[in-house]
Amino acid sequence: MVLDKIGNALRDSFNKIKRSMLVDKKLIDEIVKDIQRALLQGDVNVKMVLDLSENIRKRAIDEKPPAGMTQKEYLVKVIYDELTKILGEKEAELKITRKKPFKIMMTGIFGSGKTTSIGKLAKYYSQRGYKIGVLGLDIHRPAAMEQIEQIGKKINVSVYTDKKEKNVTKIFKKFEKEYAKYDILIIDTAGRDALSDDLIKELKNLNKEVKPDEKILVISADIGQAAYEQAKAFHDAVEVTGIFVSKLDGTAKGGGALVGCAATKSKIYFVGVGEKNEDIEKFDPEGFVSRLLGMGDLKALLEKAREAISEEEAQDIGKKMLKGDFNLIDLYEQMKAMSKMGPLSKVLEMMPGMSQLKGKLPKEMISAQEEKLKIWKHIMNSMTKDELERPDEVLNVERIERIAKGSGTTTKDVRELVKQYKQSKKLMKMMKGQDPQKLMKKFRGKIPGLGF
Repeated sequence: MVLDKIGNALRDSFNKIKRSMLVDKKLIDEIVKDIQRALLQGDVNVKMVLDLSENIRKRAIDEKPPAGMTQKEYLVKVIYDELTKILGEKEAELKITRKKPFKIMMTGIFGSGKTTSIGKLAKYYSQRGYKIGVLGLDIHRPAAMEQIEQIGKKINVSVYTDKKEKNVTKIFKKFEKEYAKYDILIIDTAGRDALSDDLIKELKNLNKEVKPDEKILVISADIGQAAYEQAKAFHDAVEVTGIFVSKLDGTAKGGGALVGCAATKSKIYFVGVGEKNEDIEKFDPEGFVSRLLGMGDLKALLEKAREAISEEEAQDIGKKMLKGDFNLIDLYEQMKAMSKMGPLSKVLEMMPGMSQLKGKLPKEMISAQEEKLKIWKHIMNSMTKDELERPDEVLNVERIERIAKGSGTTTKDVRELVKQYKQSKKLMKMMKGQDPQKLMKKFRGKIPGLGF
C-alpha cells in the first residue's frame, strides 16, 4: 500500500479511540503523540507536524461535537480534517480544454521518473478518448529518446524525436505541422542532477517558445521533505502549474514529499503508485487520507472500475445478476474486469473497511488469491462454450480431467473454480427480483467501517 507504515500507525490510533471508554485530555494527548510519531517516520516536516498536533489537540478539547455525533466520532473527524488540510485539502483538477493541441510540458530533475510518468499520463488520457502525441526533448540524457519511443510504442501513442539535433527549440519547430492532429501533446524536457543555471535557461527558452497550457513538475516521492525546495525552485523558474509525485509506492518518505509539495501551494494532480503504465491515480487529499485511515477511497475505486469495464457491460452484468442468470462466462468477465483494476491488494485498500482487513491478512494470502484468479482464467480458456454456459449440467469427471490437462492445472483447481461459481450463483439467486435501491440499502449497513 501507499505509505503502509503511516497508514498502519494511524489505524492503530483509531482502534485506540474505538476501545476507549471516553474521550478525555489523556486520550487526546496519546493519540496526538501517536500521530506525531507516524508522520515524523513518514518524513513530514517537524514544524508542520507540531502545527497539525496543536490544531488537533485544540479542536478536540475546545470544540463540541455537532448533534448526532459522539465525541469519538468527532475526534476522528478532526484528525481526518487536519490531515487532509496539510495535503492540500481539495482535489486539483487538470482541465483539458478543446484547444488543439492542449500542450503539457513535463519537467523534473534527473532520476525523478519523468519519462515513465509521461507514459502513465499518456495512457491515462488515451483511455479517456483523447488522441495523444508525445514530443521528446530530453537531448542530454543518453538513451532518453529510445526510452520515450519504447514507451510510446507500448501504449500505442505517436512519439516525435530527433536524435541528431541538439537544439530543443529547433526540434519543437520541426514537427509543428503534426501537432494539430492531437488533442493533447505531452512534451518531455531535459533533467539534471541538480537544478543548474543551464537547465533553468533551457527551460525558460522552451517555455517561451512552446507556450504550454500546463507545466507539470515530476517529483520523486523518495526525496521526502526536499520536495518543498525542489518544487519552489522549479516554480520560480517556469511557474509550475501542477505536480506529479512519482514512485509513491514503497517509500517511507512519501508523506514528506506530498506535504512538501502541498506546502508550496502547488497543485498535486497525479501520483504514480507502481511500475506499470496504468499505475497512476488522480491525487485527492480527502480520498488519500480516507485510504490511510482504513476508510477506503470509493472515488478512486469507481474510476478504476470505469477504466476496467464499460458502462454497457456493467449494466448488462447488473441485469443478469438481478434476473438470477449467471454462468461461467459472466464470472469470467467479472474476473477479467477485476484484473484490469490492478492487484487485489490495491483494490482492497480502496474499499471501505477492506483496507483494515487487508492489514490483518498475510501478504501470502493476498498474492495467492491473485495467482488463483490467473489459474481460473487459464481453466476457463480451456473450456468449451457449452461448459462455460452450463457447467452444472455438463461438467463430469472426464471433462474436468480434460480441462485440467488442457489448461496445465490440476483437477483440484478446476473443482475449486466450479465451487466458486456455485457460491456466486447462489448469491445471485438470493438477489433475484430484488429492488436494486432496497438491496443497496440492505448491503450498505453491512459494509464494515470503523465500527464506532
